[in-house]
Amino acid sequence: MEQGRSHPAVPRQRTDGPGEPARAPLPGSAAARGEHVHGCAEAPASGPAPARRMPTRYSVRGQVLDALRKALLGGELIPGEVYSGPVLAERFGVSATPVREAMQQLALEGAVEAVPNRGFRVTSRSARDLAELAEVRALLEVPVVLRLARTVPAARWRDLMPSAEAAAEVARRGDRAAYAEADRAFHRALLGLAGNRQLVAVADGLHRRAQWPAPDGPASPAADLVADAAEHLALLRALGARDLRAAEAVLRGHFAGAVGW
Repeated sequence: MEQGRSHPAVPRQRTDGPGEPARAPLPGSAAARGEHVHGCAEAPASGPAPARRMPTRYSVRGQVLDALRKALLGGELIPGEVYSGPVLAERFGVSATPVREAMQQLALEGAVEAVPNRGFRVTSRSARDLAELAEVRALLEVPVVLRLARTVPAARWRDLMPSAEAAAEVARRGDRAAYAEADRAFHRALLGLAGNRQLVAVADGLHRRAQWPAPDGPASPAADLVADAAEHLALLRALGARDLRAAEAVLRGHFAGAVGW
């Protein structure tokens, strides 16, 4: 990472080096719960030894992955820049392994690409890339939802209202990273009514790829997130009323507008 470049604002784990100050552990990690991550847990002075809970590297990797995703969505990791795994590991207060594994997952998602002997470069996205992703998502989701509109009872659409309302509340706060999660959660629940797990997985992967910010220009303002979330509510109202024409109009407008945010 270049000197002077701001680092992702993520919590750190404690280090075990002699004489080094203790760093705050990643939230939810074994260290944060008072567990020993490196080495064996000490047995109590008396009584049987408690069952040992093995540390899970996946837990640390998952926390690093979440932090990196938030940094990408927040613009702290800049498209075109190369970031070193060891430098990020030092920043997070973890070993290089979970950082490397998290970066490899992001590479599979298309957010970064490996640069031999240097680290990972944040992928640049053009307006055309985002438009193509939106088009593919529409080709998948629009026909499925319109088919469901003919068979799913109105009560099932009402059941999705809390998810849509939660996304709308996050959008009003202007938290882009949190809205990305809430937006995908709503679309997963919507497509989940089709009962096709493969469809949900593929659509969610495309959705995540579409959420990385474009390189040219700042992230969309909160007003754009609010408008996007409002379309979820409008869609559910149209579906609940069995108004297929209105539902299709909302859906197609939703994916057309997805390029913007």
